[in-house]
Amino acid sequence: MDSVDLEVLRNSARWLEDGHRVLLVTVVKTWGSSPRPEGAMLAVRDDGHVVGSVSGGCIEDDLIERVRQRGIEQTRPEAVKYGITAEEAHRFGLPCGGTIQLVLEPLTLQSGIAGLCEAVEAGRLVARSLDMTTGEVRMEPALATDGVLFDDSTLLTIHGPRYRMLVIGAGQLSRYLCNIAVGLDYQVTVCDPREEYTEEWDVPGTTIVRTMPDDTVMEMNLDERCAVIALTHDPKLDDLALMEALKTPAFYVGALGSRRNNAARRERLKEFDLSEAELARLHGPVGIYIGSRTPPEIAVSILAEVTAAKNGVSLPELLKVEGAKAAREVEGRDGVVCGV
Repeated sequence: MDSVDLEVLRNSARWLEDGHRVLLVTVVKTWGSSPRPEGAMLAVRDDGHVVGSVSGGCIEDDLIERVRQRGIEQTRPEAVKYGITAEEAHRFGLPCGGTIQLVLEPLTLQSGIAGLCEAVEAGRLVARSLDMTTGEVRMEPALATDGVLFDDSTLLTIHGPRYRMLVIGAGQLSRYLCNIAVGLDYQVTVCDPREEYTEEWDVPGTTIVRTMPDDTVMEMNLDERCAVIALTHDPKLDDLALMEALKTPAFYVGALGSRRNNAARRERLKEFDLSEAELARLHGPVGIYIGSRTPPEIAVSILAEVTAAKNGVSLPELLKVEGAKAAREVEGRDGVVCGV
């Protein structure tokens, strides 16, 4: 869950405690282009105050106007669609004729929002099931990391802590990468036991630790919502992190370096009792091929690949650094382009 949606839950719980009526709006399905993903949330207070978003703004305006004119009259959840026609898509700011389906849920203290907030802030994954007929809510531990299921009778949403990122090394590239990662709403931890790097670390929104990388990986208890990126170029540090991270469920584990260095790294890691399946999880060289040269460009390249992995997108080999450079070398030998 990103910080925006967590803020929706926090405000909803506070408004309910203060005696307001609250309408919780959740994106449950999208067709075509949509400004916000399934699971995105908006809360509308009975006086029209809002937090969160479900579109580019026009749908929010329509919902606010609806609440201001009629109040929150409904006592049961309902599903609504916006953008079914081209005219509606244009009116509500949905690009390319997109359609969005929302569930409007009138909240009460029995909706369990306060308890849900506490669970998420404690780092637990929670499955929240809403009965569309009765409005009753059931919550239980979740196994999946993300997801929204809606079948017209039940809405199931998965709620959990923010995605975490562990960066090994506090060098210049890490500064650019961490700044962007914070903007992408990761909870970022930077590990580097070298004082000459950590003394000057000042990237807002990140946590710096000076423990050894393997200890840090184990202490963080990495799960499916975690990414690990090794950026020191020092095998004594990067390999320590990787040999432990590859054994965890982390959705992304990658290391900076040339193709030759990464091949040597894989050989070294075989000595740490890693299986072939675990070694196959290593992204290296990290990033997608965009011709990046400078630290900011390399940071963009790396986080593009991390984002694809987080969203379950399988990248073609020609987009990966190793595959793209190998292809360019073949073309260069054929006289098409110079090898890289």
